Amino acid sequence: MPTYAIADLHGRFDLFTKAIAAVTERGGGTVVFTGDYVDRGPESRQIIEALMAGPPTGQEWIALKGNHEDMMVAVCRSRASIEWWMENGGAQTLISYGHPMSGYVDLSVVSSEHLAWLDRLPILRREGHRLFVHAGVDFMIALELQSEKKCLWMLYPDGFEGGHGDLHVVHGHHQFADGPKLYAGRTDLDTFAWYTGRLVIGVFDDDVPGGPVELIEIIGEPHELALRGAAEA
Repeated sequence: MPTYAIADLHGRFDLFTKAIAAVTERGGGTVVFTGDYVDRGPESRQIIEALMAGPPTGQEWIALKGNHEDMMVAVCRSRASIEWWMENGGAQTLISYGHPMSGYVDLSVVSSEHLAWLDRLPILRREGHRLFVHAGVDFMIALELQSEKKCLWMLYPDGFEGGHGDLHVVHGHHQFADGPKLYAGRTDLDTFAWYTGRLVIGVFDDDVPGGPVELIEIIGEPHELALRGAAEA
């Protein structure tokens, strides 16, 4: 069975549902989500609820932590400033939990069960010939010694071709509207989907090293129309 990788949904539940339908049409398999389910787009809570509920028959889901999940948990547990999260799309996440669109920020609207689930998400996942992570890894450091902060927040230099040893690194985080960016040692699947409405799923053959053997393009509404649709639903 193939492995599918989905990056940086950022509250675009519409793209999430279309992506899962596309995987189902192809007979299922393992789906690795590389993090950033929340913030910026209109329906972060809905994505979290769907991931927690689990996959349809014929699919295995592996959800990794992104820097936005890390930020959300830190703020909601009073380990970081509210302003930091608000500046990075946190207001949209709160609204998805039913928070008023104006007024004093009330973090209590966020489910404690959701925060606990987000906090437990793994940082790395090795699947055969590939390593899945949100932002990237230091190719010079052993996997067991990687910095969690770097795995969640780093940016590769533009055009960097490396992976991690013999492992092909599959990640998101660094957004390119004209992506995905495909290199010898890594694949960056962040296509700025929350804003453009274009999500690209990487399809990997578990028996074949290297990058994706296929790319599945999911097209939804651009950001403004997605916001309107979510408000009217």
